Amino acid sequence: MTTEQGMAGYVWSTLQDAPVRELFPGIHLRPLWEGGDGAKAFVLQMDPNTCWEGVDVHAPGPEEVFVVSGTFNDGERDYPAGSFIHAPAGSWHVPQTTTGCTLFLFYPEG
Repeated sequence: MTTEQGMAGYVWSTLQDAPVRELFPGIHLRPLWEGGDGAKAFVLQMDPNTCWEGVDVHAPGPEEVFVVSGTFNDGERDYPAGSFIHAPAGSWHVPQTTTGCTLFLFYPEG
């Protein structure tokens, strides 16, 4: 098998090439990938002292979060860089940060 054959189906992107959408003041979403079954991957960048406006409900499926840098708070507790969070479908939180943070988000069911 050659390297090209082994990489068939690979999709890659870079953060600097991903379009930026400001969801709320100081909170920026960058799409990285979308699968045919609705799965999606994003990077969310939150400036210091920012808070999601309202409640973030996980639907239709779960949300997987990896804290790349800074400290993320879900309205209940702090998660420092290196933390992984699994939020089941139907759960909710209020994303916020005092330090600023970068998150990798994965939605396996859209």
